[in-house]
Amino acid sequence: MASKRRPPPATAPSRPRKPPAAAPPLQGRASGTRFTLGGRPFYSNSNGFNAYWLMYMASDPADRSNAAAALEEAAAPGVYDEEVFRGLDYEIAEAKKREVHLILSLVNNWDGYGGKKQYVQWARDQGHYLNADDDFLHEHVTKGFYKNHVKAVLTRVNKLTGVAYKDDPTTFAWELMNEPRCQTDLSGKTLQAWIAEMAGYAKSVDPNHMVEIGLEGFYGESTPDRKTLNPGGYAVGTDFVSNNLIPSVDFATNHSYPTNGKLNAHGAPMQWRPPVPGASSDAQAAFMRRWMASHAGDAAEAASCCMVYDAIYASARSGGPLTGGLFWQVMETGMEGWTDGYDVVLGRCPSTAAVVSRECARITSLNQVS
Repeated sequence: MASKRRPPPATAPSRPRKPPAAAPPLQGRASGTRFTLGGRPFYSNSNGFNAYWLMYMASDPADRSNAAAALEEAAAPGVYDEEVFRGLDYEIAEAKKREVHLILSLVNNWDGYGGKKQYVQWARDQGHYLNADDDFLHEHVTKGFYKNHVKAVLTRVNKLTGVAYKDDPTTFAWELMNEPRCQTDLSGKTLQAWIAEMAGYAKSVDPNHMVEIGLEGFYGESTPDRKTLNPGGYAVGTDFVSNNLIPSVDFATNHSYPTNGKLNAHGAPMQWRPPVPGASSDAQAAFMRRWMASHAGDAAEAASCCMVYDAIYASARSGGPLTGGLFWQVMETGMEGWTDGYDVVLGRCPSTAAVVSRECARITSLNQVS
């Protein structure tokens, strides 16, 4: 606990206030369909990699290896192995030296290194009745554990650099969960609510860094026609479009494992598999082309719609000539005979409804400005 400072003597001259700290010069940002770093375009997909083991390899000062077992020593939520944390300190410091930027994942959907299953077990150990691992997503106690963890990580002060993680531009973005799924609620409502709550919470602790979800890319109820593109046609409780339209989410991800054939207890792919078991290399390649083209199109469509609304809002806010936008056209269920191919049934398109609702709220807020 920080010690309290004594108030200055009454005769002491007042000190001028310091100007607010400028944003970190190399802070990552999402700008349309591109990333920027320090205001300049940043392209990460051609020279990046995944290495979930880095902080574990670095946590043992003797040989920087074989330290993952240290995680087993954490017997309760909120108890951390300082050596492992120092390993992450080291990796962030080394990445900073080399101008490498990191996306740090905050929990795992899978059992590796504990995952959401461990949070559920902690709750059970405290006497709470949780029926399944997916209860992690909606139970108050597990959500509290997760938020405490997010705060502990984001506010951690690096022992080597002296900079809090949330203030270090070496971190490009925070990932809410590696490959989240909710097999017990394929409607997508449970994960949609969890993502909205946790992305907002992460932003409340660290408003400077970007947040992404960690999705594999499975389509859901907001785009039922796209669900046939999912590997094996499966649904896993996520919704690539509506999940990524949550305002606190800065950019989208999708994961690609076209040759993986493992299925879980629900019969859904543990990772991914080709559209047809034993598919040829050509079929796998064709699937990947469709998968990547579809997600690229989703991103472009969302960006285009948001860019129009952003232009309208910017004009209205500054007193310009654009003061609102009326899209063509809204219809209701049962009006199929009236369709012209450009209609939107908001009840069937929650992703579109979210974009329209966000814009309506922004424009309406201007009415409150005197």
